[in-house]
Amino acid sequence: MHNPATVGVGLLGLGVVGSAVAESILRRERDPGSSPRLSFRGAVVRDASRPRSVTLPGGILSTDPGSVLDNPDVQVVVEVMGGVNPAFDYISTALRAGKHVVTANKEVLAKRGDELLSLSMETGSHLYYEASVGGGIPILNTLADDLAGNEIRSIRAIINGTTNYILSKMGSEGADFNDVLAEAQQLGYAEADPTADVDAFDATYKISILARLAFRTSSSPDSIYREGIRQVAAKDFSYARELGYTIKLLAVARRSNGGLLLRVHPALVPVDVPIAKVNGPMNMVEVEGDLVGPLWLQGAGAGAKPTASAVMGDVLRVAREISGGGRSATQQSSPAGLSLTPMSEHSCEFYMRLTAADRPGVLAKVAGVLGDADISIRSVLQMDVDEKAGTADLVIMTHPAREANMQQAAARIRNLDVVVALDNLIRVEGYPSVP
Repeated sequence: MHNPATVGVGLLGLGVVGSAVAESILRRERDPGSSPRLSFRGAVVRDASRPRSVTLPGGILSTDPGSVLDNPDVQVVVEVMGGVNPAFDYISTALRAGKHVVTANKEVLAKRGDELLSLSMETGSHLYYEASVGGGIPILNTLADDLAGNEIRSIRAIINGTTNYILSKMGSEGADFNDVLAEAQQLGYAEADPTADVDAFDATYKISILARLAFRTSSSPDSIYREGIRQVAAKDFSYARELGYTIKLLAVARRSNGGLLLRVHPALVPVDVPIAKVNGPMNMVEVEGDLVGPLWLQGAGAGAKPTASAVMGDVLRVAREISGGGRSATQQSSPAGLSLTPMSEHSCEFYMRLTAADRPGVLAKVAGVLGDADISIRSVLQMDVDEKAGTADLVIMTHPAREANMQQAAARIRNLDVVVALDNLIRVEGYPSVP
């Protein structure tokens, strides 16, 4: 059996993050002054013959999940496999066995987190998941502990490093989306299949987790408005810059009309606010509380070491609690919380880029459609002119308008005989300090 002075840890998964966690555990084992003391008891992998970046003691590696889940010497199970299956079953089994669980798995928490949190409360086993959002940024424990006295009003976040890298490069170099995506894949920022990142599934999972903790409101990923970055073009950055904005993929949770509005989409952001200055693969979470006001947490949102940092922070937190007892605020289950406000009720300014016929009367027709939808125009720019095709880029900025009205107007504008294409429609993220 385990030594009461040590805490036995078992890993499910030994990829880049798992290997970094294993290295950290082994380093603490070798340090006689470390506290609390950890003991590495097992690691479960799919293929034991695969080369690893970490050298493990004999008898640690196994393809049998029971070597960790059924091992009485393992008190803390670290799940870094990813995906919903079999991770959900493994985490559930560990909790039912009285083991504490630390996970970095955003997908399982977004899709089945309510079940896991309820099971954690039922069994008295801890479930920690700091590494599931923001990599090395300590956002979850900050929300649960340091900001526990606040009513959180809103969260705005850049929580996908891949898309932020792509958009940053497009903005700074005027490069096309496909070219920057290929570069991001070569550098290892983007997967061979980039769907989870560029189509905003990853960010959607993460804002679901943040909303559960900050607003105590459950939201399945399917209930969150999601729009990726594939339609953003280099010229959108050029035009946005002339208007005083840049473009970011934002994940937003905000109290709205007595409920909670959750949305993930590209947005024009004023260039002089902190989140606009977050470039490359970095992440930032902006939180506004009723007492603390706005604050920003920024750091590496992905990668083996930042994620392992968050995992190890949770492991050590659990190890201390095993010795001292008690449960922290992150162990609260999620009640019904706020109702979800539909995206159709969102209101903001809009940026609209059209390819239109370069002749008189075009703006009047477009303005007429917008006026019929109760949308007023703030400014108009006529940009690149293609004399051969007889077209021009028309950039329209609106005053605040309801999402439902804008979508109806956009459908009509696409059918106007003077409009070749409605190339992009991007929401403008409002900041009170910016006129």
